[in-house]
Amino acid sequence: MADQVHRPGAEAGARVRAVRRARGLSLAALAEAAGVGKGSLSELETGRRNPTLDTLYALAGPLGVPLAALVEDRDGVAVADPGLETVRLHLLAEADRTVEVWLLRMPPGGRRRSPAHAPGTRERLVVLTGSCRVEPGDDAPLELAAGATAEWAADRPHAYTAGAGGMTGVDVITTPAPATPGG
Repeated sequence: MADQVHRPGAEAGARVRAVRRARGLSLAALAEAAGVGKGSLSELETGRRNPTLDTLYALAGPLGVPLAALVEDRDGVAVADPGLETVRLHLLAEADRTVEVWLLRMPPGGRRRSPAHAPGTRERLVVLTGSCRVEPGDDAPLELAAGATAEWAADRPHAYTAGAGGMTGVDVITTPAPATPGG
């Protein structure tokens, strides 16, 4: 477990800038695609602003990368916003996909809306304690109790809401490698 919640800060900003440039995106184009302000993105990239988990997810989708590509490169790193703390348990990077394993902790009634991840991304949640309502895009909501599992296409917006007792779960996110130009 992580000793403290990690705010990605300058390191995440540098990673965002590097991926954005590698993708040939302008600052304005990424800001528009992610729904964040151009000034905010500029401040994030230069390390003058700490990104929220929501912002990192919003940027990861249009960049076509998993969240893990934008945060510190080690297991045990925790990233939190009000209503959700995530701790990276494992990262498997293969030629054709990246698999991220995150421990999620949500307080009672905590709600998290997640923007669409990169195209083709799949997400699987296993509820360890408590309960959770999952709203997987346009599909019918799922009510999950401790021990239940759900899987959905995560390349569209989705949401989680913890039950009255909160929720602890394991979230496995599988992101296909981006297609290479001409390949």
